[in-house]
Amino acid sequence: MGVFGWLIDHIAPIFLITSPITSYADQIYSIHRTRTSAGFSLDIPLIMLVASILKIFYWFGVHFDRALLIQAIVMIIMQSLLLHVALTHRPISPSSQPFQSVNSSEFDIPRPYNFWRWRTAHPYWSFLGYFTITLIAMQLLFGSFDGYADLLGYIALGIEALLPIPQILANHRRRGCKGFRLSVLANWLVGDCFKMVFFFAKGSGDVPWAFKICGVFQAACDLFLGIQFYAYGDGEPGSEGRDIKKDLNWLGEKGMELVGWESGQQ
Repeated sequence: MGVFGWLIDHIAPIFLITSPITSYADQIYSIHRTRTSAGFSLDIPLIMLVASILKIFYWFGVHFDRALLIQAIVMIIMQSLLLHVALTHRPISPSSQPFQSVNSSEFDIPRPYNFWRWRTAHPYWSFLGYFTITLIAMQLLFGSFDGYADLLGYIALGIEALLPIPQILANHRRRGCKGFRLSVLANWLVGDCFKMVFFFAKGSGDVPWAFKICGVFQAACDLFLGIQFYAYGDGEPGSEGRDIKKDLNWLGEKGMELVGWESGQQ
């Protein structure tokens, strides 16, 4: 129990804090390298920025584990950089969908005032600025009220937990997961495992139940995505799901690369 407790106190927080970097650095680099954000949705930075900003104000009322607070700050930095790069290299007709594999005919719902589909960069940053200023004002007015912080927490974590839902619906309608990469799924599932262990090994004072409930829901959604991934495959004619052995070998090769092994080493 001593070793397990040390891992929870020292290793798990490092993973949580760096997870925004490992999850989105490749996307930022890819957009910068190709000079286009075609296929990437600006809704992803919207969801993660709103959720992370709300988490910070949630911390002022609950004072949960600092690793989760630092993670939210790192996420804001990464998503702001991702939004900047995506806007800089945005194509003329950008996709407005939450995931690149979602067809416009499925989720292209009109938005009031063309929200988050603006043609210039200034309104995006203005919205985030006004949103933060509004939360500051609300914190000053209602921060001392019982339940206000918890409300912010459930809203923030609920928004973040619902992120996989559009992808699940799109996969179900198309009976396929074309465009959904194994590396993304693996990163999500490993992250869920770390979060679940950290959330439930820590006391309620360090990790409130809002994190645990929404974390379990998100992990269930990611697991269901994994089931769809292997059940549907790419959804192309003659496809009967993924080749599990081939994918496991691919993951093994990637793991060996991470520890410095050469790809041809036996």
